[in-house]
Amino acid sequence: MPHSADASRPASPLAHLIYFEPRIPGNTGSAIRLAAVTGARLHLVEPLGFDLSEAKLKRAGLDYHDLAVMEVHPSFDAALGALPGSRVFAFTTRATTRYTDVEYRPDDILLFGPEPTGLPDDVLTHPRVTDRVAIPMLPGRRSLNLTNAASIAVYEAWRQRDFA
Repeated sequence: MPHSADASRPASPLAHLIYFEPRIPGNTGSAIRLAAVTGARLHLVEPLGFDLSEAKLKRAGLDYHDLAVMEVHPSFDAALGALPGSRVFAFTTRATTRYTDVEYRPDDILLFGPEPTGLPDDVLTHPRVTDRVAIPMLPGRRSLNLTNAASIAVYEAWRQRDFA
């Protein structure tokens, strides 16, 4: 079972990953695994489209649940309140800034929306959103899988830190 961050865990060397109202347990399980292998901190914003004890979530996360740092927040504002000085990069297909054009800092937030709708307009226009960023795709394609997109972003942020 995923757990909340606590004082005994070291600070993350990577950006924070926020899933806004995720719907698919397998994607969130994969995000738990991503957090475990990279050191990123995963934040989930409620409501969730599944129960955290769901088998698909556990199966996708394999045995990495105890190695990941994850927090669940009752709202987007609560998640942002837990990370008051962080810049927020909202990943959306409706952006002109490429994810590779950002110089990431360790306290940045990489924000991703729910499957299949993406981030709603009120989140994209939230005053804390620093910029909207996109991962390039071929024309006419709708989107990447949520955790595939998050993996691309997390690894770019880590690459910029020389995988420290």
